[in-house]
Amino acid sequence: MSGTDHHDDVDCEKLLGQVFFYIDQELDEAATERIRQHIGECAPCLDEVAIERLVKKLIARSCKEQAPVELRQRVVFSIRQVQLELRQTRLEAE
Repeated sequence: MSGTDHHDDVDCEKLLGQVFFYIDQELDEAATERIRQHIGECAPCLDEVAIERLVKKLIARSCKEQAPVELRQRVVFSIRQVQLELRQTRLEAE
């Protein structure tokens, strides 16, 4: 993401769709670096990442119990499935 296109809504939308995976360090090194570079140049996205980190910390502090691994995997799968469906809907709308 260059300095000229880092405010492109598509780039920001794509980044924000991956923010949870970025925060949880579930992305590969290249994707992590792209997001790190983007949020270094894009204050609105940096703010969103900061908010999501804060929410995650507040939830973690409030929830002492940990979900079983199987449940977490099902939830992550469901989230990714919804994200794919949303992307497909957007592509069809274009």
